[in-house]
Amino acid sequence: MSAIRFLLNGHERAVEGVAPTATVLEHLRRTERLTGTKEGCAEGDCGACTILLSEPDGEGSLRRRAVNACILFMPALHGKSVETVESLRAPDGTPHPVQRALVEHHASQCGFCTPGFAMQLHAGWIAGGLPAGDRAAVKDLVSGNLCRCTGYGPIVDAGLALADVAVPDTAGADAATARRLEALRGDDVFDYQAPAGRWLSPPDVDTLADLYAAHPDAQLVAGATDVGLWVTKGHRALPLLIDVANVADLRHVEEGPHALYFGAAVTHAEARPHLARLHPDLDELMRRFAGYQTRNSGTVGGNIANGSPIGDLAPALIALGARVHLRRGDAMRQLPLEDFFLAYGRQDRERGEFVVALEVPLLDPAERYAVSKISKRFDSDISAVLAAFKLRFEGDVVAEARLAFGGMAGTPARASTAEAALLGRRFSREAARDAAEALAEDFQPLTDMRASAGYRLLVAGNAIERFRLELEGSVPTRIREVA
Repeated sequence: MSAIRFLLNGHERAVEGVAPTATVLEHLRRTERLTGTKEGCAEGDCGACTILLSEPDGEGSLRRRAVNACILFMPALHGKSVETVESLRAPDGTPHPVQRALVEHHASQCGFCTPGFAMQLHAGWIAGGLPAGDRAAVKDLVSGNLCRCTGYGPIVDAGLALADVAVPDTAGADAATARRLEALRGDDVFDYQAPAGRWLSPPDVDTLADLYAAHPDAQLVAGATDVGLWVTKGHRALPLLIDVANVADLRHVEEGPHALYFGAAVTHAEARPHLARLHPDLDELMRRFAGYQTRNSGTVGGNIANGSPIGDLAPALIALGARVHLRRGDAMRQLPLEDFFLAYGRQDRERGEFVVALEVPLLDPAERYAVSKISKRFDSDISAVLAAFKLRFEGDVVAEARLAFGGMAGTPARASTAEAALLGRRFSREAARDAAEALAEDFQPLTDMRASAGYRLLVAGNAIERFRLELEGSVPTRIREVA
């Protein structure tokens, strides 16, 4: 195909010739002159560029997501619908309920961030996700949006007011839009070529395996929440990209009797309810995982395959004993997740091999689990240290220990010496202290902008003691947010 075909505020577009790494934000502002969508950070942090992206859900309706336009590549729009802030008001100029709420609650100061907040609140409102009186839910909804005028109070008030406004029935319109988008998308590989590069988007995993085997130097991309920064901040040229986000086989979650199976293209937002049922700490981790829009785009497979030493998901899953499933051509293999990470920037993945799924064991009644995220900012921030622990007890003695950390080494890793300090012992204050002291043998962390080496070792050890106190139940260990 020679054109990227999509709907923009209800109108069909066919875009040709743009680079595959041109961002949606650039196109909206420079070509479409829809300047309500702002550029604040160009790295998916501030939410000023928030748009609503919709696609067929396979059941005759739409799957809607609020996403960041600044790191979304243009070919990713193919067969989808984009709504910008300009689409909110009615054709006769009547303000949208979200716009009225923002005005009535004086929720705009300089106004630069307001369009992004408006689109994020709209996304939550249209999905029925604004329960009456739930201030914490509104704050979570806008966690990926920054207001430099510090006007969050009135913005949250506007979101609370929307909970009392009836959501229109869009079932018929959504079904019609889904049919239009399916016709635009087609059933074959989307092969977009432009002078600056090429974008391939296969519909199924077998085609993906064939394409990646034929083009092992291609850059795989899903939500582009990290690859997008390679372009916007690093100015890297990516001449060939293979998009895995539309591979239906990679977008399923299966709950088996002993494990959860997450397809590599499952987004963090889609994974959260399944992980939450596994353990409440995983729900809290995913609530704080990046920002709302990033969770709507980023995928579990991308987070693992990226191999970042400060990615939150890897240590949380390593502690659970997760396994990664890989494919190269027709060959399949799996290995423990901790063995996938070899060194900084290097994983046990051959040319043409890609992540298919993550297998996450369910917790046994004799096992106890906890996750601690330490970061400078509560919302939408990268961890200085991510600690995840699983202990299996026989009576009151530790029979198995898995202590996993992010931010402590060049890769997410287990603390084998600290684990050994706990085995065969009661999980007492002395045992926790010995494990904390053993961390210095397991890790020699770096000092960087997020934390010093000494701080990292200290808080990692403190996380072990907090886990002990939480299991003991003697004192509160976590500050609960006041709405």
